[in-house]
Amino acid sequence: MKTIKHYRWHMILLVCFITIINYLDRTALGVAAPTIMNDLGITKEQYSWVVSAFQLAYTIGQPIMGFFIDTIGLKLGFFICAIIWGLATMAHALTGSWQGLAFMRGIMGFSEASAIPAGVKTATTWFPAKERGIATGVFNMGTSFGAMLAPPLIAWCIMFHSWQFAFIVAGALAIIAAFVWFFFYKDPKDAKRLSDEERAYIENGQEKRLKSAKKEKTSVINILKQRNFWGIGLSRFLADPAWGTINFWVPIFFVETLHFSLKEIAMFVWLPFLMADLGCLASGFVAKYFNDRGVSLINSRRITFTIGAVLMTTIGLVSIVENPYVAVLLISIGGFSHQLLSTVAATLGGDLFKKDEVATAVGMAGACAWSGQLIFNLFIGAFVGIIGFGPFFIALAVFDLIGAAALWILIKEKKEPQDPAQDSGETLIASH
Repeated sequence: MKTIKHYRWHMILLVCFITIINYLDRTALGVAAPTIMNDLGITKEQYSWVVSAFQLAYTIGQPIMGFFIDTIGLKLGFFICAIIWGLATMAHALTGSWQGLAFMRGIMGFSEASAIPAGVKTATTWFPAKERGIATGVFNMGTSFGAMLAPPLIAWCIMFHSWQFAFIVAGALAIIAAFVWFFFYKDPKDAKRLSDEERAYIENGQEKRLKSAKKEKTSVINILKQRNFWGIGLSRFLADPAWGTINFWVPIFFVETLHFSLKEIAMFVWLPFLMADLGCLASGFVAKYFNDRGVSLINSRRITFTIGAVLMTTIGLVSIVENPYVAVLLISIGGFSHQLLSTVAATLGGDLFKKDEVATAVGMAGACAWSGQLIFNLFIGAFVGIIGFGPFFIALAVFDLIGAAALWILIKEKKEPQDPAQDSGETLIASH
């Protein structure tokens, strides 16, 4: 059988594809929110509870979905989750109240929580350590690319037919993506078209200390005892309110503060997500730049996160600018900065935890991230009508600087054992 060249990149592009659909589905609500709120008579506070239902379910779901994938297997586990969130997305069209929307968002959020743990596990399984950050950036581009596609697609569906039709289309795409994943994803040991050379390249580039001779039972308690987990978890807790704000509240900010029409939302709201795509891609290359110049793998990740945190401070200026297009630009820079550092934080799960616990650890860190989103969302829902959006953008400008400090203080590097059979350059690349 003829082998496929660069097979590992085909696998990560497959993850990127299903992640695009994942984020298109979840972002659909933010784009359709002004129409739905007007149609169903939903207040801002009620809308915040709808958003919070998704965020709470996603928060709870990430460690559970991570454990589920580690236990049942990546291929089947992710397939089941995609089917469930596709059906839940389509069922949005059947709701007629904010309570009904909140219920369906909860089911959707719980199942969609599988996306990042599955993506990081794929990158960890298929890539050597030196390429893992780039691979994570590639699949993580799907998060912002899907969110970027949502505004024009959902706005067109609403104008063509209705907001209900928009959710039927979005959910149907998830069902299709699930079957594409199931039929095309392969584990390296089952990939008959993976060349021996590429297989050896992947295996030799992975950390020996993170491999297990036999499958071990994943221990949540063991993960919680590690300071490295809390370094990642705290940084993600502080970082993710920015992504939740861009996804769920920026469309409303554009309408109420910048006075954009639905057509202008379709024209401009995708720009932060385009910049976020670039941030995902840049993340792996920036870390690799430092790693290639002698900086350890973990320190190269921390430096990249810190650069993103500094850039993120520009989003605070949204609170004082009056030109709507400058505000769009600043939010777009925020999207780039967030995904630059967020990709690093996700990648660290694959760098610091064993192969049989990667999805669980990433899911648990994701629960920390979405706890931050949930709390911040509730504050916006409760106080935005009183104090406006300005103070919230200022808060986002500061959070990631604290998160960067947490990474430097809490995460402890573990050195890879020296292997005399390898040259010093390979040892440096594999070290932590």
